[in-house]
Amino acid sequence: MHAPAPRRKPTVAALVRIAVLALLAAFAVVGLGAGPALAEEGNVAWTVRTASNSYGADRSSFSYSVNPGGRVEDTMVVANRGTAPLNLAVYAADGFTTGTGQLDLITKDKKSIGIGVWVHANPGTIAIKPGESADVPFTVTVPDNAMPGDYVGGIVTSLTQPNDAEGINVERRLGIRVKLRVSGEIKPNLAIEDLHVDYAGSLNPFAKGTATVTYTIHNTGNAILSAQQTVSVSGPFGWLRTEASGIAAPPELLPGESWKVTSTVHGVSPALRLAATATLTPRLTDASGSTTSRKQVQATTHSWALPWMLVLLVVVLIAVIVVTPVLVRRSRARRKLREDARVQEAVEQALRNKQETQPS
Repeated sequence: MHAPAPRRKPTVAALVRIAVLALLAAFAVVGLGAGPALAEEGNVAWTVRTASNSYGADRSSFSYSVNPGGRVEDTMVVANRGTAPLNLAVYAADGFTTGTGQLDLITKDKKSIGIGVWVHANPGTIAIKPGESADVPFTVTVPDNAMPGDYVGGIVTSLTQPNDAEGINVERRLGIRVKLRVSGEIKPNLAIEDLHVDYAGSLNPFAKGTATVTYTIHNTGNAILSAQQTVSVSGPFGWLRTEASGIAAPPELLPGESWKVTSTVHGVSPALRLAATATLTPRLTDASGSTTSRKQVQATTHSWALPWMLVLLVVVLIAVIVVTPVLVRRSRARRKLREDARVQEAVEQALRNKQETQPS
């Protein structure tokens, strides 16, 4: 009997392939429209969608409001659109916001603490023939001690296929977002942290410059929040105020998440001492989908904005004003010394000439 061939180490191409597939899976989880999400490659293709039931029809995602200790039962529909039989694993995972502002799900090897623990599919694996579909019932069981607030994750169908050419296994995921609000006191709150401003002027001492304002938005509450934001820069006493234009809204942030913001403000006057102010208007979406604005959050920081070329010109001018009289006095003193020496020499020469002309 021959020994099994050793698995080869993944190549760069294989790692790139995994990254691309992971991005496609993330898009399938969060890029949901009114129709079903589709995963397709070769003769393997399947879709997932929400079932039509008492919770509604044509839902783009699963959304519930549950009391601590409560339980929800719902169904996901999986259809095999390919030409080969499908054997899919079904599981839940917690969600997070990526660096591009999209919702993704943590991988199966990472530990969930919310949706990924509370959502259970029955069965955990399904086999579907080509052209057929299957209902996948699942339950959401909220612990009695669950903290009030918003939780986001997804219920995922997963297909793991070996890539013999690369010697690795590739997981393809397709799922539907699950948003859960645990009843209780909702405390929506955003904080502005690490606010900083830098000023960059130009060689023209009288021209305006650019201020770069950076800060971090931190969701310190227990509800999912979006926000409208403005950034402005002004001089002393609020004079010469300039506001940033075209600043993009941050993505919806899950409780505990942070988002870094960099805003460039053009046309800022070099007013010696600048004040940069960031203002957030948090926006809360309730269970019915209605969005309301919350109390504004504001933070201000200061920085110097010295027009260095103008400062240099002033220093040079002051130096000229101070040094010129000194140089003039020194020049006059030198001229006086030369004149005194010339007069002294002329007197001495006259005395010598007089002595020479007197008879012995």
